[in-house]
Amino acid sequence: MQRPLRIVGIGADGWAGLTELARAALRDAEVVFGGPRQLELLDVSVTAERKAWPSPLLPVLPELIEAHAQRQLVLLASGDPMFFGIGATVARLVGSSGLDVLPHPSSVSYAAARLGWPLDDLDVVSLVGRPLETLQPYVQPGRRLLVLVSERGAATRVRDLLVARGFGTSVLTVLAQLGGPDEAIGADLETHDPLAIVAVECVAGASAPLLPRTPGLPDDAYESDGQLTKREIRALVLAALQPVPGQLLWDVGAGSGSIGIEWMRTHPSCRAIAIEPRADRRERIVRNARALGVPGLQVVDGAAPAALAGLPAPDAVFVGGAVSVDGVLDACVAALRPGARLVANGVTVQTESVLAAWHARLGGTLTRIAVQRAEPVGGFTGWRPAMPVTQWTYRA
Repeated sequence: MQRPLRIVGIGADGWAGLTELARAALRDAEVVFGGPRQLELLDVSVTAERKAWPSPLLPVLPELIEAHAQRQLVLLASGDPMFFGIGATVARLVGSSGLDVLPHPSSVSYAAARLGWPLDDLDVVSLVGRPLETLQPYVQPGRRLLVLVSERGAATRVRDLLVARGFGTSVLTVLAQLGGPDEAIGADLETHDPLAIVAVECVAGASAPLLPRTPGLPDDAYESDGQLTKREIRALVLAALQPVPGQLLWDVGAGSGSIGIEWMRTHPSCRAIAIEPRADRRERIVRNARALGVPGLQVVDGAAPAALAGLPAPDAVFVGGAVSVDGVLDACVAALRPGARLVANGVTVQTESVLAAWHARLGGTLTRIAVQRAEPVGGFTGWRPAMPVTQWTYRA
């Protein structure tokens, strides 16, 4: 009978901090994989063959597990293996029934305890292997953040991002080697241990722009050549698309990328693909995505419908600039799985006619949206209307 694959969480306190169950699992092991520093923390009573993780690890992890399938294998992880750790990756490979996870308190739990911060009232952001811009959506007035970093001096980059956002008076505290004999808590932003937590108490300056997670960011939050779904329309589009955590959006004819960006900002697990034929706009989309904290936005070079072939099936689709192109709506509708949503906008008589025909064929909702903004008229103020937008929404 094949023995379960075990993952043991270990902290900076090493062997002394492990439970008896975790110690027994390590003594029972035939092979132990871990980082060099983790392997050095093991007691002499652990007689298993000790192997350091290969680098890069993820591409070879499946074959590593398979190669040791007939031996009692233990993988060492920092803290809680299921919290930004290797546990979730291994669970996807072997399934939960073949996995025995023995967690240790995470560094996040230690940090919250040291600071007296309730874990249920803060945001945890990992920058380990992720771009710094991932932090952007979490920087909000009055919020507390625990930011996981893996490079010496990473706290200075966090500080620089806060300054650029107008949060320069935020309070930063670096916590390293939590739970171990070399635990350090202070404000040393430049020479801290590579593996550390940067605690941030966000303080917004008077002129700091508000960039909430709710749809409808200010138009000037985007770099644009004019190909931008305006703020009020954008908010209505996102409301109709109904972002759901973990789901995928196609933004067809993405322009400045605003719809895909705001879809992804609603939840860290939301994914989006921006399809855009123009190189200058694709570059602009990438810059906007990074500036607004969703560097994972995928940008596809090409024009619909041809560029849609082979893309993963979407949970929602937005068509803003290619409604009247032959085959685009056909391909988008055909790609919808049961329950998936499609939202298409048009501003010309021709595109309105196309949307009306699709509405007559499949149903859904056809809406005309008119927005007027107050502007000076001589010494007075009058309403200046924007071009009305016709919107078709459909759910498969």
